[in-house]
Amino acid sequence: MFSLEQIEQAHDKVRSGSDFPKYIQEIKELGVIAFKTWVADSRTEYFGKGNFHIKSPPKYKDLTLAENSDKEKFGINLRIHQQGETDYITFCRHCAEAGIEKWEVSLEQMTCTYYDRVGNEVLVETIK
Repeated sequence: MFSLEQIEQAHDKVRSGSDFPKYIQEIKELGVIAFKTWVADSRTEYFGKGNFHIKSPPKYKDLTLAENSDKEKFGINLRIHQQGETDYITFCRHCAEAGIEKWEVSLEQMTCTYYDRVGNEVLVETIK
C-alpha cells in the first residue's frame, strides 16, 4: 500500500489550489481511494483498499473555527485558492473563518465535500 511519506512527498509539490488536481492524481496512483482532513490542525486520515488507512499528525497549531458556516465567504475563498492566489495554510485559515470543519475527498467519485461544525454539507465539488 502507500505510506505517509509518499503522500507527504506528493503534497510538498502543492503550492496553491491550482496544484490540487495533480496532487490528487499522484496519490490516487499510490492507491489512496479517499481522505479526510480536519481544518483545525490539518490532520488527515487516508484510506486505501481492504480497510487500509493511515493518519497524519497535525501540521499546525489548532485554528479556531467560526461557530456558523458562511457558504458565500467560503466559495469566494475557495475560488481564490483554486486560482493559485493562496497557499495551503491561508486556505485552511479561510476555511476556519468560514466555519468549515473538514473536507472529505473521494478519489473513486472524484469529489471533495466540505462540512461545517455540525456535519452539514456546505459544498460538494467535482475534481477535474
